[in-house]
Amino acid sequence: MTFGFAPSAATSISSASDSASRLARMLQPAEWAAAGIPLLRSPREIVSGLHARHQPTPATAVVAVLDQEERLTASASFARRATPADGWEVRNALLSHLRRVIPHDLRRRSPVRTAVLLYCRDGDERWTEEDGAWMWGLRDACTLHGLRCGAYITLTGGGWQVLGEGRGGRRPHAGSPPGSLADPDRDGSLSPPRGAAGAADVLRRTAAR
Repeated sequence: MTFGFAPSAATSISSASDSASRLARMLQPAEWAAAGIPLLRSPREIVSGLHARHQPTPATAVVAVLDQEERLTASASFARRATPADGWEVRNALLSHLRRVIPHDLRRRSPVRTAVLLYCRDGDERWTEEDGAWMWGLRDACTLHGLRCGAYITLTGGGWQVLGEGRGGRRPHAGSPPGSLADPDRDGSLSPPRGAAGAADVLRRTAAR
């Protein structure tokens, strides 16, 4: 004879409440598009540079801080835990890595630096609930660190895409081989850094993995 126990009403209510809370901590594409996220002048350059520096694989996030001239100031990459995406958890992870690589700007009256997020994942370019959690987390982490919330970019097998903008490209993609920070690819998928300092200047900038 086998005995079992049905889940209690309290357990079911708690589970439903947790699920509702998790769903509340994500942003829909329309909400993101309406948030006034500043457009990147050269998203391919940013994506290619971060890909060459961090070489992300699926489930890897790369958070980067750009100055007013859209130059890379600091960046960090980390792998997401294999759990259902929750905006609160990814916010804390982003904030932790931002604190490690760059001081906060909370004393400024308004943000002067911008944080962008590149997330490498499986699937296609269509928005997912996981993307919504990353959007929520990025926005909240930026507020708590005194930064302007910038673009959220996905990197999949089909290429990269700036969500909410409709801009993207086929290279680099989630399976791209490591690129070079010093030399652009022949097909133009990796652009040299903007400015007279060039690649050598970017290589000297702070980055953490």
